[in-house]
Amino acid sequence: MQDATPAPAPAAGDGMAASQPAPAAPATAQPAMLPPRPAQTHALALQPAHAPAAPSAAGTLGGTLFALALVLGLIFGLAWLARRMPGFAQARHGGLRVVTSLALGARERLLVVEVGGTQLLLSSGASGTRLLHTLAQPLPEAAPAPAAASPFAQVLAQHFRKQA
Repeated sequence: MQDATPAPAPAAGDGMAASQPAPAAPATAQPAMLPPRPAQTHALALQPAHAPAAPSAAGTLGGTLFALALVLGLIFGLAWLARRMPGFAQARHGGLRVVTSLALGARERLLVVEVGGTQLLLSSGASGTRLLHTLAQPLPEAAPAPAAASPFAQVLAQHFRKQA
């Protein structure tokens, strides 16, 4: 089947002479343009190549249990830390105050504890806590001794003094 439409004439600026005829299209050539497709009046809904799978019950349950364990661990860790910090102990025990303590060994300590104006000398160790003596006169409040500065702290302080 041959195409009955004539070939378009070359434009004047093509560099070809207008007197030369255009070469004929070979008999086996396809038409240059395809016939237009009819306009579609509705939008196409695109489907993904694969639909996302619903989360498995085991994965959801495992994530939930992990989050619960993390929150509980955080609560118990903060409670343990709060018991070890000195500022929290004073707020919790209003009338009880440790005046001074002296470590005698790895697990043994001597403590002077003030309870309502009375000072008690206690020993604390592996066998428990025992009252050694009730002090007739309270110990004088000792001014906090300045901590011995480490060599690094001394170098750092000197460095900041030079910049100031």
